[in-house]
Amino acid sequence: MKKLTTVLLAAGLLVSASACTAPELSTKETCERLNLVVSNPGTGKAAMNRIANALRPLEAVASEELQPSLKALLEYADESAKQNPDEAKLGELTEEYQKAGARFSELCSGA
Repeated sequence: MKKLTTVLLAAGLLVSASACTAPELSTKETCERLNLVVSNPGTGKAAMNRIANALRPLEAVASEELQPSLKALLEYADESAKQNPDEAKLGELTEEYQKAGARFSELCSGA
């Protein structure tokens, strides 16, 4: 009886955990949330850290179309926010960061 109860409890937890996953946002919804994050970006390491922290939850639910660009923005923001950023790595990330910005401008200009 204990084994059956344990199995049923585990199955119930598994089902409830899978029901709690966040749904993917549409491209328009992703754009709206991204625009909120970058509407007043500020400057310096503190601003990049704030942006990176605001992008993390969005990355998990962003539309498929914008996830690669969001990942590039997040990687750039993370590296820029470091106390001593690796200039070589930052240089490598800059091109992808610029492409991501262009992609967001393309898809989010009306959002």
